[in-house]
Amino acid sequence: MRRSPAEIALSAGVLALGATTAVGTALLPSEGGYARIGPNFMPAVVAAGLLLLGAWLLWEASTGQGWRRMPSDAAEARGEHPFHAGAFVWVSAGLFAQMLLIHTAGFVLAGAALFLCVARGFGSARVARDAALGLAITLAIYLFFAQVLTVSLPAAERSQEEAPAEAAALGAAAPAEGAEEEAGKDKAGSA
Repeated sequence: MRRSPAEIALSAGVLALGATTAVGTALLPSEGGYARIGPNFMPAVVAAGLLLLGAWLLWEASTGQGWRRMPSDAAEARGEHPFHAGAFVWVSAGLFAQMLLIHTAGFVLAGAALFLCVARGFGSARVARDAALGLAITLAIYLFFAQVLTVSLPAAERSQEEAPAEAAALGAAAPAEGAEEEAGKDKAGSA
């Protein structure tokens, strides 16, 4: 009979996480709208799943065999690979590029930069293809969110000179300079 303290501790941790989630779920309101499902429904499903999983793991860990069909402790048997610093640097650079570009260049270009860096980190040497594919995928995602879901994603920032020119080109009257400041003063004065 093999009882691993680590397996028992991890199983108890999953069980405790489920119990904590259940307590938090009980504090949420249960009133549902037209769908009759309140904001506590999905957390309750997650809590139930964690409780069941934690109980199952704890039962398996404490009945003698330990967790079944676990791979051996040898790194090769688990399918582990050596650390590749170059890949880590490329993927990290892509994440930082996206964080830096998302508000200045917009979602599409920031996402394309992330895709390009991740592809390079995974060993692709075809930069033009990866850039085109990244642009196509992120543009499709942007259009899906903007047109179908009507959720706005960050777009590229426009300079102060470009905004009135775009408004005039679209047929809207460009606000006179200082009009926004005057409107702000009027609202502040009337409050």
